[in-house]
Amino acid sequence: MVRTIRSTAIRPRARPARANLRGVFVAAVLCALLAACVGPRSGGEPGGVAPVPESALALGVRAGPPLASLPLGLLDAQAALSGFAESCPKLLVRRDASGLTRPQDWSEACAAASHWAPEQAPAFFANYFETARIGNAQAFATGYYEPEIAGSRTPMPGYDVPIYGMPSDLVRAKAGEAAPLANGSMPLGRYDESGRFVPYYDRAAIEAGALAGKAPIIAWAHDPVEVFFLQVQGSGMLRAPDGSVMRIGYAGQNGLPYTGIGGVMRERGLIGSGPGQYPGSMQGIMQYIRENPEAGKALMNENRSWVFFRELTGDGPVGALGVTVRAHASVATDPRFVPLGAPVWLDLDRPEADGLWVAQDTGGAIKGANRFDTFWGNGDQARVTAGGMSGRGEALVLLPRGAIARLEGQ
Repeated sequence: MVRTIRSTAIRPRARPARANLRGVFVAAVLCALLAACVGPRSGGEPGGVAPVPESALALGVRAGPPLASLPLGLLDAQAALSGFAESCPKLLVRRDASGLTRPQDWSEACAAASHWAPEQAPAFFANYFETARIGNAQAFATGYYEPEIAGSRTPMPGYDVPIYGMPSDLVRAKAGEAAPLANGSMPLGRYDESGRFVPYYDRAAIEAGALAGKAPIIAWAHDPVEVFFLQVQGSGMLRAPDGSVMRIGYAGQNGLPYTGIGGVMRERGLIGSGPGQYPGSMQGIMQYIRENPEAGKALMNENRSWVFFRELTGDGPVGALGVTVRAHASVATDPRFVPLGAPVWLDLDRPEADGLWVAQDTGGAIKGANRFDTFWGNGDQARVTAGGMSGRGEALVLLPRGAIARLEGQ
């Protein structure tokens, strides 16, 4: 459906300014572009190899400060209350991979959220939640946004870059025909002409036309570089020459590993402030690709992963929880360490990202405890903020009252 999308331009949040807690980690960034990021590790083994806990419960959970002691502003609390209420239908039936909560733990807060007065939003969180520190609670946050690029439902002059839906031959291997993945599921790929299971086509093959007749083309874009970065973000809007907008979101992926091209550039000495070097931000990486078309195309092809899209009909991109993510209110996390749907308090050296968020999404580079990706909506300001977001500080996960005592009893 073609529709005009309401603006989600950045609005101020009622957050006090904070003194810097630590120096900015790196001025670059969409972490997913620069390299894979992992959360903090704990414990140790001979030889310096540190095991990675598989869940928040395995890493360790302890009570945080009283929620009433946090400087929670009204606008901040209202946005989080709305996001939490939207998450409740999933929270009440979803298994929590972090091990911190059970569906029934959320029932009382969810029942109250459905009719709680917005002007009393801070009291809602103080009444129904307690704060918890996961591991050392030391947070690292980046940002993402919903790109808007030039596109059209039909091919036309200047709009000749296909945006593919899910291909018909992309399947999971049958048991016994490939090695299972670490999580026990079978890998994605395809069956070739001889009936043998093989990896799916990579980015270079798809760019060369390997999907002809195998995948629907749901739209056509103007710029292949913008399409590459749209795949990194996982969702976006296509604006046609007549001004109409088509919103698209993640439908699937080709099963091949993601490579952060910013990390490749850094390894080759292309990131920095010296002669011939580029900023490590998304904007700097795009500048390199545009100024070096052949090398830039080869660089993009080093990321063999390819994302397929579907049309979205709601008023925003849909996160991994299955609900619409909201600017300045939704955050992507690793669900092994933060229950999807749970509120999260961030206190960072980037004050614009301070405050209360709701965990409603995940990301390929968002791995480990206290690793977050803040969502900033769409538009030019969102692009700038997300592209340069890199903050460190402290994270508190908000759990239903009584959850910590129950965990301690176990």
